[in-house]
Amino acid sequence: MINNNLLSVVIPARNEAQNILATIVGLSHALTREALSYEILIVDDGSSDETRTIVTTARSATDPNVRLVSNIGPNGFGRAVRLGLTQANGEYVVICMADASDSPDDVIRYYQVLLSGVDCVFGSRFIKGSVVSDYPLFKLVINRIVNWLISLLFRIPYNDITNAFKAYNMRVIRGCEPLISPHFNLTVELPLKAIIRGYSYAVIPISWANRRHGVSSLKLQEMGSRYLFSLMVCYLEYLLTGKDYRRVEKA
Repeated sequence: MINNNLLSVVIPARNEAQNILATIVGLSHALTREALSYEILIVDDGSSDETRTIVTTARSATDPNVRLVSNIGPNGFGRAVRLGLTQANGEYVVICMADASDSPDDVIRYYQVLLSGVDCVFGSRFIKGSVVSDYPLFKLVINRIVNWLISLLFRIPYNDITNAFKAYNMRVIRGCEPLISPHFNLTVELPLKAIIRGYSYAVIPISWANRRHGVSSLKLQEMGSRYLFSLMVCYLEYLLTGKDYRRVEKA
């Protein structure tokens, strides 16, 4: 059952023992400071390190609003996010990374914009007001090319579609099902479906900092075909059925 005004923060995590506590503490402090009704769902995606233990300890010692959800397999970033979305109780949901790269203050800003009535809030790391720290140059170049092509292909004025850190009214999530991407390609499937299906969205500048510990699970060489698959699925819907959805004015 959906809990009105509750904010669910869904965080997929795989072998993030070095980062997950900082992520939880940062979010807990920010959300508590604002006196929000919230839950933090950590979806353990088959970790072989101490991620699960740290989350369990954080729940008992730091914040009872933390919940541990286990993806017992098959694993994959998209599968973990989808599982978390099925377990979330909030009217609003933010998908956040486990490596403390996303700002807790931006989570608050996302929530405030959602309360204004917009269906989705998409952050951009590449517009005026955004702050980006230590983005690897090669990944940055690939990111800018891919996002430019997506915005051109779908004719949308948004330049950071591949970033996972986004916020939705839960009715948008339900309206975009079934979600089929099993890996990081979910980061393009979900927002593109929301846009194609006529949900309203706002774009705001956000902050991003490269992880301080560990290595990202995203491997560009492995993800190319998966991103292409998700883009093809969304583009076919855009071409063939996009006009079937009610168009609304973008915020």
